[in-house]
Amino acid sequence: MDFSWTREQQELREAAVEIGKSISPGIRERDRDGVFHREGWLKLGEFGAHGLPIPTEYGGMGFDSLTTVGVFEALGHGCRDAGLLFSIHAHLWTLAAAIHLFGTEEQKRKYLPALSNGTMIGGNAMSEPDSGSDAFALRTTATKKGDRYVLNGSKVFVSNAPVADLLLVFATLDASLGARGITAFLVERGTPGFRVGRHLEKMGLRTSPMAELFFDDCEIPAENRLGKEGGGANLFTQSLTLERAFILCTGVGAMLRLFESCRDYAKTRKQYGQPIGKFQLVSSKVIDMRIRLETARALLYRTAWLHDQKKSIFAEAAMAKLHISDAWVASAQDAMQLYGGWGYMTEIEIERELRDALGSKLHSGTSEIQRTIIAPLLGL
Repeated sequence: MDFSWTREQQELREAAVEIGKSISPGIRERDRDGVFHREGWLKLGEFGAHGLPIPTEYGGMGFDSLTTVGVFEALGHGCRDAGLLFSIHAHLWTLAAAIHLFGTEEQKRKYLPALSNGTMIGGNAMSEPDSGSDAFALRTTATKKGDRYVLNGSKVFVSNAPVADLLLVFATLDASLGARGITAFLVERGTPGFRVGRHLEKMGLRTSPMAELFFDDCEIPAENRLGKEGGGANLFTQSLTLERAFILCTGVGAMLRLFESCRDYAKTRKQYGQPIGKFQLVSSKVIDMRIRLETARALLYRTAWLHDQKKSIFAEAAMAKLHISDAWVASAQDAMQLYGGWGYMTEIEIERELRDALGSKLHSGTSEIQRTIIAPLLGL
C-alpha cells in the first residue's frame, strides 16, 4: 500500500489547509454563542468539500475514499471550527452518501447536486429519547396510507436539525418485526406535521447545531422513501459504517495541529533557564502526540484504501473510530498539560480542542459499542 500523495492530491490538500484557515477567524465567539458558520459552510461547498466522494454526474467531486480522507484531514489541520466540519460529516456520510448508495435515479438527481455544493443542508434522524445505543429499538412509526406514509414520533440528538433542508428519518412499519420493520424516509423542511424542537446545547462541537424533531401525522410521499420497505436497518448500518470509518479524518488533522503547536511551544517556552522541551516529561508528551498521530493516520488511510478496493471495512471502521477518538482526546489532554494554566484559558483555544475531541468517543457509536462490534469479529 503506497499512501504517498500525487502532485495533484498534494495541491488539493494544501488548498484545503488554506481554505480551512480562512474560515477559522471568529471561532471563539461562535463557540461561546453556539453559532453555525453558514458563510463558512457555503465557502466549503464552493470548494467541493460536501461532495468529495459523490460522483461528478450528481454534482460531486468524484474522488476515491483515500483522496477524500486526505482532503478532509487537511481541512481539519487548517480549520479550527471542528463543529462546522462535524456538520459536514453528518451531512455527507449519513445522508448524501446514503442517497448515492440507495436512492433512485430521480432521488439522486433531485438532491445530490444541492447537497454536494452546500446550497442544501442535510442530516440524519435515528436516535430517540429511549433508544440510546440500541438504535433499532425506535418508536417512531410509519403507516402506509395509499401513496403516502404517515410518520408519528420524535427524534433526539439530530445534528444540523435547526438548519437542515433535508433529513433522513428512520421509522418502523411494524414494531413486531424489529429491525426488519425499519424504513428510511427523506423529509424536507416545511413538510406539514414535521417540527424542529428545542435547540440542544452541547459541551463541545457547539458550532454544529443540534435539536429534537417531532412528527405529528406527517405525510411523506411514497417517492420519498429511501430504499425498500424494511430496508432501513441495512441502509443505516452501511451508511454508519462509512461515517465511523471517515468522520474522524478531520480529527486527525486537528491532532497534527495540536502536535505542531505543542512542539513549537516546547522549543520556545523557557523555564529554569532552558526550553521546556529539554525536560523529559515534556518531550515525552510531544513524542506520544506524534506517535498517536501516525498510528491514527495509518488506520485511517488503510481503511480508506480497503474501501477503494471494494473490501469490507466493517471491523476496520470500528477500529479506526475507536483508536482515533482515544488518540485525539489523549493528545488534547496532553496539550492542556503542556500549556499549563494557559491551556485552561479560552484565548489559547486548547480547552475547546479538548471539548470538541471528547465528543468523538460518543457520536457515531460510543467507544464501548465499537469494542462490542470488534469482539465477535475476533472470535470472542
